Amino acid sequence: MDRRKFLASIGGASALAAMSASEKADALEQAMGQELDTIIVKSKVCTTYGVESKPIVRGIKRDKLFMMGHDPRLARMSDKPTLIEFYKKRFGSVQHMLQSARLAKLNGLPEKIVLACLLHDISVGGLIRMDHGYWGSQLVAPYVDEEVSWAIKYHQSLRFYADEDVGYSYPKAYIRYFGEDFKPEPYVAKDAEYARNHKWYMSARQITINDVYSFDPNVSVEIEDFEDIIGRHFKQPKEGLGYDDSPSAHMWRTMIFPNNFL
Repeated sequence: MDRRKFLASIGGASALAAMSASEKADALEQAMGQELDTIIVKSKVCTTYGVESKPIVRGIKRDKLFMMGHDPRLARMSDKPTLIEFYKKRFGSVQHMLQSARLAKLNGLPEKIVLACLLHDISVGGLIRMDHGYWGSQLVAPYVDEEVSWAIKYHQSLRFYADEDVGYSYPKAYIRYFGEDFKPEPYVAKDAEYARNHKWYMSARQITINDVYSFDPNVSVEIEDFEDIIGRHFKQPKEGLGYDDSPSAHMWRTMIFPNNFL
């Protein structure tokens, strides 16, 4: 991705300088994913930035109601939404996750690690990018094996630390965009050290190894390519995601109704 294009996407060099280390890395990954999606598929939106209503004028009687319920500008979700439906109707940067899962599959990794790669940036695609490993882990925790949600959480920290013994080098993109003196926050270093000594270390590390930092615009992957793996390893609630009263149901509802006033 061109550096000038990246800077423009985040509001310029001053905006980059004001970001924390994690925010810079997440911004880069999101920008690269969005660029890929413009090449491979039509971008999906979760919010309607750029198509907002007119500013509210205070002190006068309103003649319009606030948005509540289904937003007609977005694809309508079914009454019992599935994971695949979210990939099709709500997630923005899906090609990055799809290509990552494809690579993990080609590398012969176990299906639950392929699923972890498929889900690893799920928060970036549909909810929030800051601390996306933590958000994504909580989002999917009720529906996947504990090892999968753990790996999603800790890939965020491990991506900043090379492990040449297992084939992971520090991403050159981070040096190019953030500088050679770039250092993550202390909590990131602490979590990386914890993960390094955990029994599931390699599960999280495999996400970083199969993370596609140089996206291939000539490869197009569909979510249906992983339908069988999702069916075997993702516990789809019969009530639909967002309506099953799980600890993260509200997060899925936020993506279903991203523009509700309350």
